[in-house]
Amino acid sequence: MPRALTAALLTLAAAPASAESLDKVSFGTNWVAEAEHGGFFQAVADGTYKKYGLDVTIVPGGPNTNNRILEIAGKIDFFMAANTLMSFDAVANNVPVVTVAAMFQKDPEVLLAHPETKATKLEDLKPLTLFVSKEGMTSYFQWLKSEYGFSDKNVRPYTFNPQPFIANPKSAMQGYVSSEPFAVEKAAGFKPTIFLLADYGFNDYSTLIETRRDMVDKKPDLVQRFVDASIIGWYHYIYGDNSAGNALIKKLNPEMTDALLANSVAKMKQYGIVDSGDSLKNGIGAMSDERVTSFFGKMVKAGVVRPNLDYRKSYTLRFVNKGVGLDLRPKN
Repeated sequence: MPRALTAALLTLAAAPASAESLDKVSFGTNWVAEAEHGGFFQAVADGTYKKYGLDVTIVPGGPNTNNRILEIAGKIDFFMAANTLMSFDAVANNVPVVTVAAMFQKDPEVLLAHPETKATKLEDLKPLTLFVSKEGMTSYFQWLKSEYGFSDKNVRPYTFNPQPFIANPKSAMQGYVSSEPFAVEKAAGFKPTIFLLADYGFNDYSTLIETRRDMVDKKPDLVQRFVDASIIGWYHYIYGDNSAGNALIKKLNPEMTDALLANSVAKMKQYGIVDSGDSLKNGIGAMSDERVTSFFGKMVKAGVVRPNLDYRKSYTLRFVNKGVGLDLRPKN
């Protein structure tokens, strides 16, 4: 796309671009459509991507879909990586991708406990039976062991079914703050006690926008527009009228109910998942060298990553921290 046309599109953001002028872009998520992807769907549904000169197709993920492989193969342009550890792993395995924005300032990973345990801090969960997934055992649980002294002996496999947790009042279960607490409350009739790992020092980024290095090198203007429009989409989804985004999510995933979507958005706002910390000053999507370095040190200590990993290759700050969309945050 000519630079003059790009500049016009960005300057006249209120006027939708013509179909002929749009750059076709594909974005693969890492799971089925849900509120945790809401800002991206919102930017499609309300025309934000079009205002930035983009014709964006979202390719939902799922249990039998590997969109990252499609990204690496050049079949899709951008991918929604789960967290910073995934970015570190790409460097370790010489995968030519780079993180260009972090939509979640906080990882939504939580541990849930029964109210009758009277647990008030993370350490109170150590004596309990802990339901942890295979992925959790190789990531955050290693940190729990190194930082808080948790033990493997209490761990049982978590199969993304809350029933074993519900049946055992002396247990804790992993989950996402925006979904599992709601599911447990609906199924069991009690509100679980929530421990957000990010608030205890597990300071990775989550819901990352990732692309191939050749995209950054050859099409930086397109990458910038996709990042900026996605940021605007998240402001609209979290703080504005998100009905268009939710309608698209429900169309792609009929299991998403209005109640579940509303709960997820409320929890993301309550816990500062999308907008907190650095994003309050630099805008949604913000990242910092200091934050990534801090998390890398914790993962080295926990034995999750090698100390000689060139972790700075996993991300770039070139496209974030520009204050995009700050005017969309409610003033009160």
